[in-house]
Amino acid sequence: MQEFYKRALLALILLLLADALIAGFCIHQSYLSTKLIPQGRGRLHWRLATGTDAVLGGKSTIRILEAGQQSLRFDFRLSKATAISYVSAELLLEDGRGNAVPADLSRYATVSFVARCAPANSLQFNMPTFDPSISKRGEYLTYPSPETYFSCSETGTPVSLDLTRLTIPAWWFSELKVDPSRQSYKLDQVAKFMFGVSLQSPRELDSHVEISELTLHGRDERYVVALAVMLLAGSGAFIVWFVRAHSRALVASLDSQMRDDLPIVAYRQLTLEPFKDKEKAGILQFIATQYTNSELDMDTVAARIGADRGRINEILKMELGMTFTGYVNKLRLTEAARLLSDTSGKPIAEIAYAVGYANASYFNKLFKEEYGCTPKAFRSLATQPKAASSDG
Repeated sequence: MQEFYKRALLALILLLLADALIAGFCIHQSYLSTKLIPQGRGRLHWRLATGTDAVLGGKSTIRILEAGQQSLRFDFRLSKATAISYVSAELLLEDGRGNAVPADLSRYATVSFVARCAPANSLQFNMPTFDPSISKRGEYLTYPSPETYFSCSETGTPVSLDLTRLTIPAWWFSELKVDPSRQSYKLDQVAKFMFGVSLQSPRELDSHVEISELTLHGRDERYVVALAVMLLAGSGAFIVWFVRAHSRALVASLDSQMRDDLPIVAYRQLTLEPFKDKEKAGILQFIATQYTNSELDMDTVAARIGADRGRINEILKMELGMTFTGYVNKLRLTEAARLLSDTSGKPIAEIAYAVGYANASYFNKLFKEEYGCTPKAFRSLATQPKAASSDG
């Protein structure tokens, strides 16, 4: 059995190592990271667009300096010609053929970037999303546009925004006559990302903005599910293998132990052994033929043979390496194992009584200590040795 447990431990270690490698791979893959800037590094395609207050009669301007190679850089100047003045740089999402098509970003939760502004400024981030119950294709004013604000400095400010916790502005509900309680939105049809000015942005002043390292972050739960399935499958396979292999190893161990025990304790061999010392022969022969008597004890043997207790123990130690109690139990338990191996199905309590134990619970305790399993389990294993062996 020791060899089996060594193999089982090695198999468990290898399984745990494999699980660790698979877990590392799946967890790493489950963290999504898609770069929008630099352009072409991620799976999403976009083209640049701009917006100004010209439709409202304003004179604000925006000029793109760089669009996507390393950053999104633009200069703008807000005018005071209208009550509301604005400009925006927009990343319009599209398919691989250049068509403006909303993208499914439901597996993403945050967007991060580095924002530089001169002068230091507060800007707005918008994310128009198509809602089939309200929106009209291509008319972005009808798209719910959840938004938030962020600060940027001349030295660069790292920004991380939670895409699931943006706010749809009140003016949109008023303009579209939509119930303002409909604050929820989905990320499965995002049309574009917009970087625009805020009320705190300076008017009549040349300003510069640079957005770099624009990246979407999220989780792909399919890898987590796949990991759980693989871990369960691996653990289940190991348990099935362990139970079957343990059963085979236990059968082999019990069979080996019984073969080793029989030459030592088979009373027929002991009674025929030609001991020159009649005292030794008498002690061994008497115990070997009377061990099934539940009343057998040291005093009985001493009275029958005429030897003192010390001499009896000395002989048993010298010839068999056992004490009186150990030898009697060895005889009884070996005979019990032989009877349990028989397919007659005799009750275990009856077998215990037949080999010299008046107490079945005590017999079960001693048997388990000797053979490593209960009499019931031993019978189950011993009566199916060929089936167990054939599994290997």
